[in-house]
Amino acid sequence: MSITITPIDLRGSDRGEFTRFMTRNSFPFHQNANPTDAQVDATIDAGGYRRRSPLWIDEREHGRVGIAVLDDLADTTLTFDLRLGTRYRALGLGLPVLRALASLVFTDYPKANRFEGQTREDNVAMRKTFLRSGFVKESHRRDAWPVAGGEPLASVGYAILRRDWASGATTALDWDEPRS
Repeated sequence: MSITITPIDLRGSDRGEFTRFMTRNSFPFHQNANPTDAQVDATIDAGGYRRRSPLWIDEREHGRVGIAVLDDLADTTLTFDLRLGTRYRALGLGLPVLRALASLVFTDYPKANRFEGQTREDNVAMRKTFLRSGFVKESHRRDAWPVAGGEPLASVGYAILRRDWASGATTALDWDEPRS
C-alpha cells in the first residue's frame, strides 16, 4: 500500500473537506465520536489547529482515507491523533499509515527523538498496529480516558524512538521496579 501524507489548509481550500470528513465519519475510540459541523468549525475558528499540523492521509487504491494531526511540533517528542474514515478501517491501512507518519516525523522534524500516541484500552486493533509498527508500549494509565456516558477506560501509550525507526530494531523497555 502506498501512503501519501500532505498538509491540510484549514484556513483555505481544505476547510470544507476537513469538516465533512470529521462529521461524516464516526470515531468510536475518540472522546467526541461524532463531532458536528458547528463543533469542528468552532475548533478551527478558536485556533485549535494553529500550533498543530493537520495532515491528509491518502492511499493509492482507496484515495483519501483519513487525517492525522501532529502535536508538540517544537518538542523532542511529537504526538499525534489519527482518524481513518469509517469505511477504510479493517483494511490493513494502519500499519503503512503509522510507518509513513513516523518517517515524516523523523525526516521533517530533526529535533524529534520520540513519536508517541495514545489509544483506549479497548481499541485492540490500534494497539496491535502500534506494536507491528515498531512502537513500544510505555504506559497503561487506569481510568485516564473519559468515555461519554460511561466509566473511564485506561489510556495506553506507545512510542517509537528515532534510533529504532532508523535501525528497524526495537529498544526493549525495562518494566521491572528496582528492589530494595
